[in-house]
Amino acid sequence: MSLHRRFGTGRPGTTLESKIGRMLSDLVLACRQIEADIAAEEERAGISNRSDARYPILARSLNERCANLKGTIATLEKRVMETSRLDAA
Repeated sequence: MSLHRRFGTGRPGTTLESKIGRMLSDLVLACRQIEADIAAEEERAGISNRSDARYPILARSLNERCANLKGTIATLEKRVMETSRLDAA
């Protein structure tokens, strides 16, 4: 049994789509913040060319993290589209 149901703390009418929607907005916000951090690190280092050997390690890892988040966002958006298509049928 879910703790939300047990203690009455769940939100009435909360659907999977709304949960995924909130998750998507959080992920998009996180990705924007990471992109801002990448830009700041590149500016600090004075190097924005990712193929340069002196490109900051922090910026490299942030780029990977952002790419992973974008993949997650795309997967969730696809799931929402499939779910809404099934609900419409």
